[in-house]
Amino acid sequence: MHNVEELTRFTWSIRQALVTHGITGADGSEIDHIEIFSAPLNSRAQSRNFVLCPGKSYDRSPCGTGTSAKMACLFADGLLKPGDVWRQESITGSVFEGRIEIVDGQVVPFIRGSAFVTAQSELVLDERDPFCWGIPA
Repeated sequence: MHNVEELTRFTWSIRQALVTHGITGADGSEIDHIEIFSAPLNSRAQSRNFVLCPGKSYDRSPCGTGTSAKMACLFADGLLKPGDVWRQESITGSVFEGRIEIVDGQVVPFIRGSAFVTAQSELVLDERDPFCWGIPA
């Protein structure tokens, strides 16, 4: 994890370039997660990733959504078959194990890994607050 600052700067510059050039998601929404890959350090994994999240934070895990997307791309490129196991390593060394299946013509990902509760909070809403359920558009 010695190069987190450099990875953050690099992926942030990609995110800013997408905004600058008007490149968005399919529905016009901002692309707010940037994922890059390298060779894994763990000999059981096929890839290692770094995922920039909103707020310039990064995902300590291999990112379930990102791992799912990676497997879908590999399938589209003919490099991953349904049922094949894909192991994605994170910047911290944790590993998610995934596979895909095709259900009704759709790629369906299955991910296994460990997760830990890092916080608990209680949301208090006051019904007298005209915006307690959000600000209307």
